[in-house]
Amino acid sequence: MDLSTLRHSASHILAAAVKELYPQAELGIGPAIEDGFYYDFDIPNVTLSAEDLPKIEEKMREIIKKNLPFERVEVKKAEAEKLLKKEKYKLELLKDIPDQTVTFYKTGSFTDLCRGPHIKSTGEVKAFKLLTVAGAYWKGIETNPMLQRIYGTAFLSETELKDHVTRLEEAIKRDHRKLGPELDLFRIYHDEAGPGLVYYHPKGAQLRLTIEDFLRKEHKKRGYQFVITPHIAKVNLWNTSGHTSYYKENMYFLEIEKQQYVLKPMNCPGHILIYKSKLRSYRELPIRFFELGTVYRYERSGVLHGLLRVRGFTQDDAHIFCTEEQLQNEISKVIDFAFLMLDTFGFKYEVDLSTRPEKYAGSEENWKHATEALIRALKARGQEYKIDEGAGVFYGPKIDIKMKDALGRPWQGPTIQVDFNLPEKFDLNYIDSKGEKKRPVMIHRVVLGSMERFIGALIENYGGAFPLWLAPVQVALLPIADRHINYAQKIKEELEAQNFRVEIDTGTEKIGSKIRDAQMQKIPYMLIVGDNEEKANKVSVRSRSKGDLKEKDLTEFVSILREEMV
Repeated sequence: MDLSTLRHSASHILAAAVKELYPQAELGIGPAIEDGFYYDFDIPNVTLSAEDLPKIEEKMREIIKKNLPFERVEVKKAEAEKLLKKEKYKLELLKDIPDQTVTFYKTGSFTDLCRGPHIKSTGEVKAFKLLTVAGAYWKGIETNPMLQRIYGTAFLSETELKDHVTRLEEAIKRDHRKLGPELDLFRIYHDEAGPGLVYYHPKGAQLRLTIEDFLRKEHKKRGYQFVITPHIAKVNLWNTSGHTSYYKENMYFLEIEKQQYVLKPMNCPGHILIYKSKLRSYRELPIRFFELGTVYRYERSGVLHGLLRVRGFTQDDAHIFCTEEQLQNEISKVIDFAFLMLDTFGFKYEVDLSTRPEKYAGSEENWKHATEALIRALKARGQEYKIDEGAGVFYGPKIDIKMKDALGRPWQGPTIQVDFNLPEKFDLNYIDSKGEKKRPVMIHRVVLGSMERFIGALIENYGGAFPLWLAPVQVALLPIADRHINYAQKIKEELEAQNFRVEIDTGTEKIGSKIRDAQMQKIPYMLIVGDNEEKANKVSVRSRSKGDLKEKDLTEFVSILREEMV
């Protein structure tokens, strides 16, 4: 049995149950989705909550137990309008159907406009669960009515369902939107500032700086030159690049001294201007410009999601200008670099090749050439990949590397894009060995992606319990009483002199409470200091993962830290 068909059928059973319990409910849509299904409802004078789900589940079980057949019925459009006269959302969907004959599916007394397919009968649904209730604008448009969406899932067996629910429960515990504020890493929304903008608190900023320092070091090793570009530029720059034609709905426009400017959605035009600032020789190529560049993109409030979808974010963005002969080698180097980064941060990964979208710039010949270059680089290193048809950016095809976290969930990460288009649009050149002008090829790439999205993925991958080298606070010093604070301060200074990140809990709580707080904050090591430790010039060491490691002198403890940092 096809899982998607099973889940779509479960969504119909959900709709039938809701209509029985709330006859005034009007129906939206109820598709199968990647991990389950949902159905949207408009229920006047009723606001559903998680407490209502068991009641709806029970009604679904009654319908399943009756083993009602899914009957496909074809009707003329005019007749369908009569059947749907009390369902304004379905009527709207009906108007968008070009055919003069439409299909309904009947399950007992419940009938729904649907093209199918469905399972044979309700009794085939053996394992399902309703998960959450959320708001959803009709057709995803903010000016449309807000409907109530019930999410659920269904599997072929109870074992699969149980495993999935366990993964969901673990995902909830790891949710970066929950852990970020709990661990005092960041806040995303302030009424005064607006949604989709991230405020990193000291611990979150330290986490990000640790990642950025590592990025800079690794880029320097590979011959990248660091650049910094402004956050705004005249609209003409974006007209030349094609962004105003292909990306306008995601851009912010400003008027300054009667001229139109754009808050940059991408860093590439700025890097192009730096390349064009002087005549380039083939001897200089490849030129690799790197910037931790902050960009701004308009995202509707309804799609904003924690650190994963925001309006302002920073990319570990680089652009490589090279000859066609250098292209494959440069792509291969970037692939290796991206894999090294993901291995370092503890992610597994899978690779997609994203091809030409419907709206694109440049010639088909250039697109073909660029796509072939990416394929050759992947095949040369024996890398498996899937084709993601039409998912390229408007100026070129790309390799998308999806990071897989500890729960096996994919996250958008590194991308490598080959671009013959922008060098033409901006008339980029270099002088070859014969003294003639040649056009360079441009590679757009990130080896982590958006820093915000990467940090969100990183938090969930580790459940906030970062490895020692990444932890914002690596060591918590826990004085048993106020009289031990001075000794704790001395230890702190010695550790900080060796570049470890340390904080002291100077609160008045008992030591057990301090240990629990440090454990809740997921700090890798706790050093307990009291009379005995001060007298012996030692510390009592407790590990987040291994528990009590007994009393040690500071040199021995530092050796433990250094060994773990390698």
